[in-house]
Amino acid sequence: MENNWRNKTLEALEKRSFGNPTEAPTPLTKRCLELSKKPLNEFSVEDLRLMIGHGFSLDYLIPLAIDYLKEDLLVEGDLYPGDLLKSVHSVDEAFWESNPKLWKELNRLINGKEVSCEIHRHRFTPFNCKSSR
Repeated sequence: MENNWRNKTLEALEKRSFGNPTEAPTPLTKRCLELSKKPLNEFSVEDLRLMIGHGFSLDYLIPLAIDYLKEDLLVEGDLYPGDLLKSVHSVDEAFWESNPKLWKELNRLINGKEVSCEIHRHRFTPFNCKSSR
C-alpha cells in the first residue's frame, strides 16, 4: 500500500466510483456510498463498523479497525461495546486466508486480553488460531 493511503477515499484507492449517494435506493446504501467518498483518516469507529459489516474494501478498512482495537478492544460505534470487534470477527474466512498477517495480528490482540463477554446476546470468546493461517 502507498504511504499516504489513509488520506485517500475508498474510491480513490480502488480507482472506481461506488455510485452517486443521491441515487441510492435506501438510507443505508446512501450512507455507504457517502463513506466511499470520505478520506479514511476521517472515518469514525461507526463508519468502520458499518462498512466492514457490509464487506466494503476490507483490505483498507481492516487495518484501520485493528488500529482502533489496539487502543480499546471493546471500542464501540453506535450499537454496543465491542461492536467493531464483532464486525471484524464476522468477516468472511476467505479474507483472513488471503491476509494471514492481519489474522495473526488480530489474534494477538484478542489472545493478549482475557476477553469473554456478552456481545449482543452472543457469547464471544477469543479466536482459536488455525495452523493454516
